[in-house]
Formats: sequence, structure tokens, C-alpha cells
Amino acid sequence: MRIHIITLGCPKNEVDSEMMAVLLLQAGHQTVAERDRADVILVNTCGFIEPARQEAYELLDELTATRRRRQALVVAGCLAQRRCDEICQRFEVDAVIGTRAWPEIVGVVEQLAHRQRRPIRLVPEAGDLVASVQRHATRGNTAYIKIADGCDAACAYCTIPRIKGRQRSKAPDDIVREARELVAEGVLEAVLIAQDSTAYGRDLTAATNLAALLRRLNAEASGLAWQRVLYAYPNHVTPELIETMTTTPSVCHYLDIPLQHGHPDVLRRMRRPHDLQQVHGTIEALRRAMPDMALRSTFIVGFPGETECEFEGLLEFIEQVRFDKVGVFQFSAEEGTPAYDMPQQVPIELMQERYDRAMALQQRISAEINQKMVGRSLQVLVEGVGDGISVGRSYRDAPEIDGLVIIDAELEPGRMVEVEVIAADEYDLEARPR
Repeated sequence: MRIHIITLGCPKNEVDSEMMAVLLLQAGHQTVAERDRADVILVNTCGFIEPARQEAYELLDELTATRRRRQALVVAGCLAQRRCDEICQRFEVDAVIGTRAWPEIVGVVEQLAHRQRRPIRLVPEAGDLVASVQRHATRGNTAYIKIADGCDAACAYCTIPRIKGRQRSKAPDDIVREARELVAEGVLEAVLIAQDSTAYGRDLTAATNLAALLRRLNAEASGLAWQRVLYAYPNHVTPELIETMTTTPSVCHYLDIPLQHGHPDVLRRMRRPHDLQQVHGTIEALRRAMPDMALRSTFIVGFPGETECEFEGLLEFIEQVRFDKVGVFQFSAEEGTPAYDMPQQVPIELMQERYDRAMALQQRISAEINQKMVGRSLQVLVEGVGDGISVGRSYRDAPEIDGLVIIDAELEPGRMVEVEVIAADEYDLEARPR
């Protein structure tokens, strides 16, 4: 059968989509880029927050209205796990597959050939694991490797533990094997992802942790130019990890630490680490060990009860720390979380105003930091070329979420090149080859 795959949401979904495609290809099926040619349309959804759900619902509405009569529609991913009954009632779907059941995609597709009249539902409990297969997704010379899934944190606003269950780390031997296979295919950058990458290995053995994994990958997948870590929990950045990042050549001096707020009272209500002195200490330790460290974080504005004073505390925190990159999100009340029915919900208009203020502050900070890069040399992974320029990324830029380096020359994609930065704005750098 011919399958057209649509992926919504984060890089972790990209990983799952690619692995479903691999399983389907191994079983003799075919993936196609054109929706009209497909026998099966597979939508891998995100259901983390309301805007993501609305995006999925709008797409499913469109597909329900426009697909051919005998095209099957399969919904997978977080929204499928979380809202299976609603999806089956609201849309004409042929199968719903939860987050832990995607390894069964081949069996689902083959059942669709028999045109069952009732939707296939494969939504195990979040704690169940249907199968274990390698998990990575490639994007040119970059690959995402999912090193763990699920989360043990109890953040008041987050649905991930209910959707995906407790953290399960992949065996380090399996990760190393995947990385070596990817290097053989020409991959230069491995982006290690999990809900909490810095908790990697805690469910395996005492000696298994992220720092040890990074060292093994450096030694045993020697063709990797870059290892990049997404996402670090504030309290889990250890001295061993900092030392490993400092001394391991392939590890990018880049870390994404989602802090979510900068005022201790809001962080307490969020059930997040709220010792800001410890957070400052961790950031200072990273920058002391690696003066060229690029730090990214994310923050939520409009959490229930957030006062103007608390929001000003967030702005002050952002100003003090001066992150290289920041993402700001407006609070989304998610049913089933403690924050859903907390008192003093912040009006949407006020959330938008605070979002705009936080983003304006960070854009100024990012522009100032980027201006200091002018005149410096950087190694850049070239990803595209055309019309006299090339586009790539430095160690400071994670794929798809951070800025770009625009090079005034046509260079071969897939190469690491040294450039000199000649101009900058709040997001991107301009450069020329050295």
C-alpha cells in the first residue's frame, strides 16, 4: 500500500514518523509525498497544548472532507493517545494509534486492506510499551536520536506523563549502534532528545547517565562532528555533565534548559524547581567552563495567579541571565492537570500583552549577543545553497528552532566550513567563507 505521512508537533514526533515509515518500507509498503496518490493518509499528531490540538483538528476536518472515498485515514501520536474517543466520534477515521503503539503500524495498515467497518483502536495505557525498535529521524546531515521517552516530573501544567508514562531510557548500546549507522549514511550532527535528556539512564543502571553516553558516542561514533542535547532539566545538570561537555570534542557547547519562569512563587505553583540561586549557579558553572556556551530556554507567561510583580520578576530574570535564545509560550489550561482549574486564570488579552513584552526584551538581548559575534570565526554545517548564497547552522543553532547563518557564497551542502561573521540581527548571522 502507498502511505502519505503528515507530522505535526516536535522533533520527537518526527522521530516516530520516520520509524513508522521504516517499518512500513521493511514490510513492503511504499511512502509517497503526494497525498492524492496515497492509499493511507497517516497523521502523527501533537496534543500537548490547545493550539496544537486545534491544528490537528483543522487538518482532520480538511482530510475528512477532501480525501478520496477509498483512502484510509489513520491518526497517531499524542492527540490519538489523549483523545481517542473524541477523534472516533468527531471524524471519519479508520484507525487511531496511541503514542506507545506506533510500532504496530504495519499490522494496522494491513488490517485496513480488509476495510473494517469500525475504527481500529490501538491506544495502550501510557505505561505500556508495545515494542522496542530503534528511534531516529534524519534531516539532511542531521539526525534526531530519541534516547528516552516519557517523563517522571510532576509539573502542574503538563500532560506528558499522562500521555507517555514514566521515563524509559533506551539502552546505550542501541544508541551507539544507531549513531554509527547514521555516520555511515553521512550524518554529521546527532541531536539527542527526550522529555528530560539529563535524566537519561536513571531507570537503567547507576553507571548509565547522559555524560557517559556522550563520551561513548564521541569514542565509538567518531564521524559525528556535533552532538547536541535537547532538553535539560534545571536540577539535573551535574558537574560530571559540565565536565564532559567541556572536554568531549564532538559535544556542542549548547544546551536547552526549559526553565518555564523566573519568579520563585510561580515556579512553586508550577511544581518546578524554584531555587533561582541554584539555577544561577548552574548557568554560571556552564559559562565558566565554556565561555562560548550558547544557552536556550523557554518560559510560560500567564500561568494562573501570575501577578504583574511576578511577571516583572520573569523579565528581570531574563535580563540578568541573557540567554542566547528564548521561546515564550502563553499558558494553555490542559484538562487533567492541576493547573487546569487553578484559581485566578489570567485573561487571554493580558497573556498576549505579556508575551509581546517578553519577546521584545529577548529580541533585544539576542540582537546584542549576535552583534558580538561579528568578526568572529565559526564552523558552519551547510544545509542549502542557491542564488549566490548558502544557508547553514553553527553550534549555536539547533535545527528548526534557532537561527541560521547566511553565507555569501555557494558552497556544497553537507560540508562543515569555516566562516567569518560580517553582520547580525536578532535571529540570524551573515558570514563569508574564510
